[in-house]
Amino acid sequence: MRRKVTQMAAVRSRRLGRRRSMAENRIIKADNLELLRSLQGGSVALIYIDPPFNTGRVQARSRLKTVRDDANPDRRGFKGHGYRTQKMGEQSFSDRFENFSDFIRARLEEAYRVLHPNGSLFFHINYREVHYCKVELDRIFGRECFINEIIWAYDYGARSRSRWPAKHDNILWYAKNPARYTFNYDAMDRIPYMAPSLVGAEKAKRGKTPTDVWWQTIVSPTGKEKTGYPTQKPLPILERIVRVHSNPGDTVLDFFAGSGTTGEAAARLGRSFILCDNNPQAIEVMKKRLAFAQPIFG
Repeated sequence: MRRKVTQMAAVRSRRLGRRRSMAENRIIKADNLELLRSLQGGSVALIYIDPPFNTGRVQARSRLKTVRDDANPDRRGFKGHGYRTQKMGEQSFSDRFENFSDFIRARLEEAYRVLHPNGSLFFHINYREVHYCKVELDRIFGRECFINEIIWAYDYGARSRSRWPAKHDNILWYAKNPARYTFNYDAMDRIPYMAPSLVGAEKAKRGKTPTDVWWQTIVSPTGKEKTGYPTQKPLPILERIVRVHSNPGDTVLDFFAGSGTTGEAAARLGRSFILCDNNPQAIEVMKKRLAFAQPIFG
């Protein structure tokens, strides 16, 4: 009887532990500055943000569906059958600010406050704003806290005929304490050697560690990972950051959450997440995408 009671208590404990773990995953529709001010200082192990790039445009992506229609086709497919494209909806957000520096500065100051003493911030931006943002980050964190600039390089999309086509994003890595931060070298994924015959069979089989240039294709327009949300980032990019720069059980924060890639990477690697966005379309995408993690909403 005593053994049975002990087993029941263990089951209740496991269930309670699961509820507590699930409750740590949060998706919040709010102004991210308000959210940041509500968080406890030093409570977040890793912050990744992919803020609007201040392109001055509305970023939009349509969701399309192709249906069979031999009477009024707009394209032809297998065996000459006709198909028509239907627009199912559109997801968009405004990427335009009167003063981007003021907008981002207030949020970075709060991000620094909530970051754990051994934590890191990864700031994903493009070539238009990266130099302004680095000056802000140097001021807030200190120049000595700048660890790396990671270049995410991809090869997809249109080719300019008047300049070198821009096919990379910049990711700035700052550690709150440059002498002590999380960097799980052994957890790092490995990539193929470009010239495997030069390094030998053993090294070629093991692969090499990535450098500060990460070659990764964008999310496939027709792949299962695609949510249809503009600016969605590839899961392998976020998995690498989460795996190396946090530990299981840590809390990962993304306060420009968008499609929720940071949350998926965190949940699948045993971390909890806090995601924030003020776009209702982003919240709906995350609800569907992250249902497996059973987040709470606020």
